[in-house]
Amino acid sequence: MLYGYAGKILKIDLSSGKHSIENTPQKLAEEYLGGRGFVARLLYDMIEPGIDPLGPKNVVVIATGPLSGHLLPGSGKTHFGALSPATGGYGDSNLGGHFGPNLKYAGYDCLILTGAADRLSTLVIDNDKIEIFAEDKLQGRGAIEAEKDLKDRLGEEFQILTIGPAGENRVVYACISHDFGRQAGRTGVAAVLGSKNIKAIAVRGSGNIPVFNPKAAQKKGEEMYKVCFSKPGFKTWTPYGTASITGWANEVGAFPTRNFQTSYADFHHKINGQAIIDRLLVTDKGCFGCPTPCGKYGYTKTAVGSAYVEGPEYESIATLGGSCCLEEIEEVAYANYVCDQLGLDTISAGVVVSFAIECFEKGVLSAEDAGREISFGSLEDVVYLLEKIAAREGIGAILADGVKTAAAAFEGGSEKYAIHVKGLEWSGYECRNAPGMMLSYMTADVGAHHNRSWALGYDVSQSDADVSELIEAGAGGPMEISSPDGKVDHVISMQHSRPLYDTLGICRLQTMEIGFETIHYEEVFELIAGRKITWQEMLFISERIWQLTRQFNVKHIEGFGRSWDYPPERFMEEPVASGPNKGRFIERKILDNMLDEYYEKRGWDENGVPKPETLAYFRLV
Repeated sequence: MLYGYAGKILKIDLSSGKHSIENTPQKLAEEYLGGRGFVARLLYDMIEPGIDPLGPKNVVVIATGPLSGHLLPGSGKTHFGALSPATGGYGDSNLGGHFGPNLKYAGYDCLILTGAADRLSTLVIDNDKIEIFAEDKLQGRGAIEAEKDLKDRLGEEFQILTIGPAGENRVVYACISHDFGRQAGRTGVAAVLGSKNIKAIAVRGSGNIPVFNPKAAQKKGEEMYKVCFSKPGFKTWTPYGTASITGWANEVGAFPTRNFQTSYADFHHKINGQAIIDRLLVTDKGCFGCPTPCGKYGYTKTAVGSAYVEGPEYESIATLGGSCCLEEIEEVAYANYVCDQLGLDTISAGVVVSFAIECFEKGVLSAEDAGREISFGSLEDVVYLLEKIAAREGIGAILADGVKTAAAAFEGGSEKYAIHVKGLEWSGYECRNAPGMMLSYMTADVGAHHNRSWALGYDVSQSDADVSELIEAGAGGPMEISSPDGKVDHVISMQHSRPLYDTLGICRLQTMEIGFETIHYEEVFELIAGRKITWQEMLFISERIWQLTRQFNVKHIEGFGRSWDYPPERFMEEPVASGPNKGRFIERKILDNMLDEYYEKRGWDENGVPKPETLAYFRLV
């Protein structure tokens, strides 16, 4: 008996419509735990080198973790993965909500999709009943609208994933939507679903998950909730959610503004967490089992349009608000809503749009190229570009492939304005004075994503500078505040701990934001799964997964290595334009020294490729 797991893997060949069910391997559970671990291992084993990420030979894996679906704080996470159309390498993303628990209640730890349906379809998993039906009426419909339509047709108890027009049109940063505002946003897994002609996946589960010691596990779960409620951070975190970090990021000079030309926005107070509460909020919204509902469901009204929307989260505020210079929270929220309907990752979308606007300002693009004049601070222009991207029309046909590809097409020096690593657009922290965070972005396996290692707080804690004095003085110069010394160890540590939550199938915010102790996860895992494993042993598994995803990129990206780990030239050559870090940048020689140290400690060669003995140590060969 595989306690804590549903115990089955559901495989569906979309080309034939046939499916098979097999037992979840004990070895897979022991060596990779679940969630992100299952996704990484299964993709590595199933995908052949040289395939088209948007072709039928790509594979989509949707996986839950051993703690998903149990009555524990934040246990609603689901992980998604595929060969990324954005980077050509390892791609994954995750979301909260209620889909993952229901997939387990239906009897499945993983859902694996291969092949491609011959027409746009919805996949319905109703416990042991599997059905695929044509979905012509939803073609071109917004992701939020499609979910409502399917809820009305199938029943409120079904938990539904949808893609929007962007996914149907294979925009490489299209996102998966769920629960009217939860998204698996990064790396373009929704574009892969679109290439497989899957508009939606609906699941209803009514079964049980076997638990080794049910009474003790229930008691421990109740204790964990009480601990969450008792934490000092509970009352300060919950009202604002992720938007609470907006003011802090701006104060320390990490808030991306004008396509990362600078790192400080004097309008930040109009788009922060307090602005959401004062001007948008209808109610808080949480995911399955959540004691700290960070989602903010609200109503926004602008000159362009009005909508109910969940959010904006901090990342959307940073990229749509800061990077695109939308200076009112209503405008940021509306742009967020447009992205949600179209099925676009707000992070990549905001960076792509701000890239296009800078290209126009710098003369790389003409009004004829763009289809009109475009400018920072214009919601109308932002929405125009988002709609063009999702439809792959005009300038959107180029922007739909991301800033790396677009810069190659535009030329004119535009690569300097393309803010990405490995082809994935940079998320919401400007870090020309934060070497630890810079290294986090550079070495993240999926590309420039903060999820893997959030070292910015550590960078700031190592600085003795008074932020208010720096803003006043406009001090400048490379690397005078935050030294790179000691940052590599911290980054590596976080690259094991943060993705571990995605492996277990739980939300990390209880620990990261309110100070919930990890010992509780050790204790409840033993009660649920019937085997003892320490947090340190879990971290070792997380490290094994990290090595595997690096090797995945070596396997699938021709010439992959050190050159893929560098940030854009802007961060190495162009000083920050304003704010507390005015004049600062990180010289390439500093980044090279950090990469040398990082590769050595990872057991990789000087090109960043895992050595044979490293792969053997982690039992990957």
